[in-house]
Amino acid sequence: MEGIQPEIAEKVWQLEEKFKNSGQDLGSYLDGLLYDRYLTYWDYIHLETLLSLQNPKTHFPDEEIFIGYHQITELYFKLIIHEQKQIVEAEELSALFFTQKLERIIRYFRILTDSFDVMIRGMEREQFLKFRMALLPASGFQSAQFRMIEIFSTPLENLAEKSLRKKDSGKSVEELFEDIYWKRGGISSDTGEKTLTLRQFEKKYTGRFLRLANRVNGSTLYERYQNLPPEEKSNKNLIEALRSLDVAVNVNWLLVHIGAAQRYLMTKKKSVEATGGTNWKEFLPPSFQQIFFFPELWNEDEKKEWGKQWVQDTFNIKNN
Repeated sequence: MEGIQPEIAEKVWQLEEKFKNSGQDLGSYLDGLLYDRYLTYWDYIHLETLLSLQNPKTHFPDEEIFIGYHQITELYFKLIIHEQKQIVEAEELSALFFTQKLERIIRYFRILTDSFDVMIRGMEREQFLKFRMALLPASGFQSAQFRMIEIFSTPLENLAEKSLRKKDSGKSVEELFEDIYWKRGGISSDTGEKTLTLRQFEKKYTGRFLRLANRVNGSTLYERYQNLPPEEKSNKNLIEALRSLDVAVNVNWLLVHIGAAQRYLMTKKKSVEATGGTNWKEFLPPSFQQIFFFPELWNEDEKKEWGKQWVQDTFNIKNN
């Protein structure tokens, strides 16, 4: 390789070593590199495809905001699950690695929570109340990725409906899943029956949720934390990050949704039914559900006050 810089020649030798067992020689791969087009930003992120995915069902302009923000939310959920998988699947888990991944997840949720003003103040109420009728029975309740985030985070015992939580000892994953808290939100307050929204959701995702719950059984974030060596488990930064995640998901994320419901679904006379008929006033308030991913990290007083004051204040405020 006369005339080639030594560091370049070294990289060529490394590439040859890498590809020698692939069934093709290095020259074939270099030909592919030679003939390949230069990569562009728009091709790399599939920009045109991404921007073509917003397909409103009505002519109301603000529906574009509604669908775009929900798609952004799902992309952030995908990033959160990406980080959770690395914690769950780590062969050797340290407090430092655990904390770093949690901080990323918390950052994503903080961005989502802070940006929720797009939903709360970014649409005209009159438009929302009209175009939402074209979306029935679809509902944000049907976000499978958010349910997966919960399943990755903690055992199903901790996600049971509050009144059933102490009765879940010894149940199988399948039995525990039947008690999961969010199913209550898909029960019609008028008939007591499952809404079409819940029935659709269960039909499409129950199998996937159960496969995930069985796969991470014993290795959720909660259990990975519980199984750390004592000196790692007592790490203050890690404990603070775990508590922050609990608040980010099980208080703050729910509260901004209540803020949106308060703006769009509450009137002076009554509350408007949510899309899909979900029972949002019982389903969303964190003080009602009291879901904790890491219950041992909270004392009894903290649990009793879980999101309570904000909800009390919110439902006493007159609708703007």
